[in-house]
Amino acid sequence: MESLAAICTGPETPLELAQVLVAPPRSGEVLIEIVSSGLCHTDLTALEGINASTVYPLIPGHEGVGRVVEVGTDVSSLRPGDHVIPLYGPECGTCAMCQSNRTNLCWSIKKTRDMGVMPDGTARFSRNGAVVHHFMGTSTLSRYTVVPEIALAKIRKDAPLDKICLFGCGVTTGVGAAMTHVKHGDKVAVFGLGGIGINIVQGARICGAQQIIGVDINPDKIDLGRYYGMTDFIDASDPSADAVTAIRDLTLGGVDVAFECSGILSVMRQAFESAVPGWGQAVLLGVEPAGSEMQFAPVGVRYGKSIHGSYFGGVKGRSGLAPLIDLFMEGEIELDAQITHRMPLQDVNRGFDLMRKGQSLRSIIDFE
Repeated sequence: MESLAAICTGPETPLELAQVLVAPPRSGEVLIEIVSSGLCHTDLTALEGINASTVYPLIPGHEGVGRVVEVGTDVSSLRPGDHVIPLYGPECGTCAMCQSNRTNLCWSIKKTRDMGVMPDGTARFSRNGAVVHHFMGTSTLSRYTVVPEIALAKIRKDAPLDKICLFGCGVTTGVGAAMTHVKHGDKVAVFGLGGIGINIVQGARICGAQQIIGVDINPDKIDLGRYYGMTDFIDASDPSADAVTAIRDLTLGGVDVAFECSGILSVMRQAFESAVPGWGQAVLLGVEPAGSEMQFAPVGVRYGKSIHGSYFGGVKGRSGLAPLIDLFMEGEIELDAQITHRMPLQDVNRGFDLMRKGQSLRSIIDFE
């Protein structure tokens, strides 16, 4: 079938809107009609050419939600009409990672996903007879997309599709990371109050953190941060500001958990240094430039600090996403305040421009 899609033909070029052909789903695959898709900074890394797992031309987008249109052979858990969220991290249930119960990582299809194709090594998108590659296995900036069954989370049908697309990345990554690492009564620091950081703030509030310190270069984030539960703010745009010292002073020694959401190596080190000795954790979520290496004083580790990574908030998508949707439907997780812009696919380049200028938190592309 034909599908209107945003196509990235190469780094630093505006997205092109064009009709692409979408081939039917093959064995283990599902055809999805996308309803809404959030714009995330990880999409921007593909547009700017700094994402190592991109093959051009490609259709970006990985924060979407839609309806099942057609299933391929051997698909048993989904049927037409089901509401689903595509997952850039699958959950096959049978690989060593899935069976370990130690991680939400599943690399069963990572090799082909990073090549911009489906698990059988071929793409489902084409334009004028030429292949258009998938991005992160999802490509939600196309009205129709094909996704492996193991990379789809089935969700309740009464959840509003024009909002819960954000669970495809930012909300789950932020709230999930907080729920994984924050204990009741903890003191928490969040470096970077973008789409993920703001959701770490609300996740830490849900977990009962007693103090939530936001650190950002944009003081305009203060009101939104406080709305979601932030208790203190450090303006990192001030050249004389020393975030680590300020956090230690505010907490009388350091935070129990420091979350880093910027991808900047110096900020990662600040997160580590702001954690309290003995048990403090630095949790890294920001995507660093390819080939980066982080330096830190090993004495901090010897004295009990630890560094953790967080991928999709530690949430297993197929089995763990539905409970988060339930929390949203029950009013525990709030989305409206972080949706700053809505627009049709035709305005997608404007949406990314707003992101580059820091004028949006989350823009949502509505297909309906």
